[in-house]
Amino acid sequence: MASGFFAVLDDIAALMDDVAMTSKVATRKTAGILGDDLAVNAEKATGFLSSRELPVLWAITKGSFINKLIIVPIALLLNAFFPVAIKFALVLGGLYLAYEGAEKIIEYFLHHPKTGEEVVEEIEEDGMAAEKAKVKSAITTDFILSVEIVIIALGSVLDKDLTLQIITVCIVAIAATIGVYGIVALIVRMDDAGHSLIKRSNGKGLLSLVGTGLVKSLPVVIKFLAVVGTLALLMVSGGIFVHNVDYLHHLFPVLPDMVKEFLIGLIVGVLCVGVVVGFKKVFKRK
Repeated sequence: MASGFFAVLDDIAALMDDVAMTSKVATRKTAGILGDDLAVNAEKATGFLSSRELPVLWAITKGSFINKLIIVPIALLLNAFFPVAIKFALVLGGLYLAYEGAEKIIEYFLHHPKTGEEVVEEIEEDGMAAEKAKVKSAITTDFILSVEIVIIALGSVLDKDLTLQIITVCIVAIAATIGVYGIVALIVRMDDAGHSLIKRSNGKGLLSLVGTGLVKSLPVVIKFLAVVGTLALLMVSGGIFVHNVDYLHHLFPVLPDMVKEFLIGLIVGVLCVGVVVGFKKVFKRK
């Protein structure tokens, strides 16, 4: 009886060792996409009133957990019974990310000054409706990036047994959500932390300098993350196309991978924006 109990403990210990090893490998392989995920979501989680930043971020975080809850079992089932579907899902997700990235760049360069009527309409717009729209957009983007994270994590343990695959993918999915949105929460609250330090130090000394630095650096960090987030959308989408479309994989062999993935993501994104704008004009006429 005792020997059987200790044998079970040995099996559990061995499994935990394997899980720790595979989780470390999977996390290392997803590090790049996690960095992109951080940049994209930090940009999307900003631009709200200070009192709404954490509630909005919590809403996006809950949406991210629900995304993982949907994606992980579906990815495991598709990998077991219909693995080719994963490639199609990735490509479709890549189209969406490319569209979002290209749309941001086009909007930046072709942004026209607002007329008085447009400004009034924007002021009168329902703030909660705009907030919900931005949260929905953030959760949708998180879904696409989560698919990429889960599939990369799963790909790192394909030679392992099913139990190890399930545990490893779940650990990576949970760690990704907590890690990314935990860091985003720290970023968006930089100014509040800075104001608190300034208040405690009565505007004098080292704490005041640190607080002032945090307050002044937040807009710079947000703008930087907005740029990095847009580039990340295009690079992630381009990487999806390059690794899943054989023709694109062998295209422009002399270019560095990062440049190639960005250019392909940008080109596909501009085409997607053109298609969407064309459809909108057609339906508007009808």
